[in-house]
Amino acid sequence: MNSFTQLQLTFDLIMTQLTIKLHQKLTGFLQDLDLKYIKLSHGYSLLLPLALTLLHFGLHHVWITTTLLIVSRVYLAKRSRPAYLVDFTCFKPDDRLKRSMQGIMEMSQNLGVFNQDTMRFQERVIVGSGLGDQTYVPPGPAAQPSVLNWETNLAEAKLVMYGALDSLFQKTGVPPQDIGILIVNCSGFNPNPSLTAMVVNHYKLKPEILTYNMSGMGCSAGLISIDLAQTLLHTHPDMYAVVLSIETMTPLWYLGNDRSMILGNCIFRMGGAAMMLSNKSHDRARSKYELVHVIRTNKASEDKSYNSVQQREDDKGIIGVSLSWDLMTVAGDALKTNITTLGPLVLPFSEQLFFFITLVKKKILKMNVKPYIPNFKRAFEHFCVHAGGKAVLNEVQKSLNLTDRDMEPSRMTLHRFGNTSSSSYWYELGYVEAKGRVSKGDRVWQIAFGSGFKCNSVVWRALKTIPPGGCMGEAWSDCIDRYPVKVQVD
Repeated sequence: MNSFTQLQLTFDLIMTQLTIKLHQKLTGFLQDLDLKYIKLSHGYSLLLPLALTLLHFGLHHVWITTTLLIVSRVYLAKRSRPAYLVDFTCFKPDDRLKRSMQGIMEMSQNLGVFNQDTMRFQERVIVGSGLGDQTYVPPGPAAQPSVLNWETNLAEAKLVMYGALDSLFQKTGVPPQDIGILIVNCSGFNPNPSLTAMVVNHYKLKPEILTYNMSGMGCSAGLISIDLAQTLLHTHPDMYAVVLSIETMTPLWYLGNDRSMILGNCIFRMGGAAMMLSNKSHDRARSKYELVHVIRTNKASEDKSYNSVQQREDDKGIIGVSLSWDLMTVAGDALKTNITTLGPLVLPFSEQLFFFITLVKKKILKMNVKPYIPNFKRAFEHFCVHAGGKAVLNEVQKSLNLTDRDMEPSRMTLHRFGNTSSSSYWYELGYVEAKGRVSKGDRVWQIAFGSGFKCNSVVWRALKTIPPGGCMGEAWSDCIDRYPVKVQVD
């Protein structure tokens, strides 16, 4: 036996021993794994058996086996868990809090703080706002005379939060003590203890619950909360997450005469929504939707965007939310940035190709061509655009080339409930469901705008067909048959 053959045999013996030891260690490792945390899919499910087979037959290319094991393990560790929307509910205030447009004007008059020019301006805005005579105002402003203080702020927050959550727990059948993640977003009211602490105390939630309180993020905070819930569900297995999106109108009720700050009184109304998400595999069968995409755009680095919506003092030291005259321009720019990211993820290839060709003609060939607006109706069956106001809805409809029917959920929500801030797109989805328009496989696009300036998109896929009408107690249950109504668009 020559020296080379002897060296080869020695190498083979060493590699065999290493393979056997690695096989033993791997077997022990697999026995220790909690397999409920591992979900294999597609071709990746072959990696682990293949690696074991290579080891079993004593192949000497250990580096190949090891590489396969590493890739398999990294994939299993990083693989995203699905996020299911089990159900959601929209808070419906007591009918005693309803105020017609005339009732809102009387409230403003009775406060005794607005001059005649401001009163006339409010009337013009309210009449042309797209709101109807059935919207709700909080107990504080609705009182005679109005009471705007800390106690009425707190009372409004608790009324909306507990009302929405009671309905959610009843609809889903999930006990409050089973909730592992709680996220509450409210821009204008940030008490101490926090709103999440109030919910934990009220429902006696478990001590290990993960709670997050988000403030100052505007009307798009509801979709930001969904993104946070998704991220947490990816890293915490077998968990329920509850997202509560509210806005307290009482502390935002403006008592001055700055026209840029009085708009909030005219279009913002009382409301809130609660959503339950799950990453439990057995919840897929009973859940309504699966989360597909979350796209977030933040333009706060640009001064015009940053200053477009601000809570500040007027020249008399009275606090209110100021809306700049550049708001529509800012919103349109943020929307374009957002859909530029979203488009390639959802649009069919033909739409992307047309867009690319138009872009080449315009930017490279310097041809005078109209920009191509992708047909997002080929990507989505339902559109839930934040009901921020008639002007916002008009801008989005024009930018996306949507039909009046596409915009119906948003316009009807604005008419029935007003601008309920971060919960408005849930009232819109509730409208679509109540009309019986959601079929299995349908794709829903929720679009939200908020201070900062932000534009956020969330895409859902329906896991089942939703029967029309909705459950008793739902926000639309007593009026869906009267909608749609004719509203002034221009």
